[in-house]
Amino acid sequence: MRFGRISLVAILLASSLSVLGWAQETNTAQETNTKEETNTKDKTAKFETKTDAKSETDVVKRLDNSANVLNEIMETPDKGIPTNVFADAKCVAVVPSMIHIAVGFGGRHGKGVTTCRTASGWSAPAPISITGGSWGLQLGGQAIDLVMLVMNPKGMDHLLSSKFKIGAEASGAAGPVGRQAAAGTDWKMKAEVLTYSRARGLFAGINLNGASIKQDKDETAVLYGKIIPFQTILSGKVQPPSGSKTFLAAVHKYSNVAAEKKQGE
Repeated sequence: MRFGRISLVAILLASSLSVLGWAQETNTAQETNTKEETNTKDKTAKFETKTDAKSETDVVKRLDNSANVLNEIMETPDKGIPTNVFADAKCVAVVPSMIHIAVGFGGRHGKGVTTCRTASGWSAPAPISITGGSWGLQLGGQAIDLVMLVMNPKGMDHLLSSKFKIGAEASGAAGPVGRQAAAGTDWKMKAEVLTYSRARGLFAGINLNGASIKQDKDETAVLYGKIIPFQTILSGKVQPPSGSKTFLAAVHKYSNVAAEKKQGE
C-alpha cells in the first residue's frame, strides 16, 4: 500500500514537473516570438522611414532640377522660350531628364512638376508623370529636358482634370523659340499646350502628340504627406511645401520678367 502511494506521488510529481517544463518552454517560445516580431517591426519601420526619406529627397531633387532647367533655358532669351509666350502661359510644367527611346516607334517616360497661375500668384507644385509614343523613323535613346506651357483656359481645364492626352483631349504644338514668336501668332490661336525639349545642349520645340500627362499620386503623397486632388493643388488651395521654394522662385522670377517686358512693348 505504501509502495502504491509512493508510486502515485512520484507519478503526480513527475507530471507536475513535466507540465511546468512545458509551460516554461511555451513562455520562452512566446517571448522569443515576441522579440522576433518586435525586431521585425522595428526593422520594417526603419526601412519604411529610410524609404520615405529617400522618396522625399527624390521629389525635392526633381523640383530643384526643374528649377535648374527653367533657369538655363530662360537665361538664353534668343534661343529659349520667348518672354511674350511665357507671359501668356496659364501653367508651367517641367520634366527634367525624360527618357526618350526610339527604334522605329519610340516611347517616352518621365516625372516632373507643374504649377498654375492663381489670383495670388502661382500655385503649389503638383507632381506629374508623362508617358507616350512618338512617330517617325528614329533610332537611338537619350534623356531630354521637357518644358510644357498651357496657354489658355481650355488647356488649363484639361490639365486640372488630372489626366489628358496631347493631340486628343488637348491640342499641342511645338513651341516657338527665340525670335520665332514675333514672326507668327498661330501658337496664340491654336495650341492649348506648347512643348519644348532640350537634349545635348540644343533647345527646340517638340511635337508630343500622343503623350499622356497625369497626376503622379505616389509622389504627391510623398511631397504633401497625403494624396491631394490635382485641382486642389493647382487652384491655389494648398500651401507650397518647403522643398518647392527654389522651383517656385524660378517660375515667379521669369513670369515677372516676362510681364514687365510685355508691358514695355
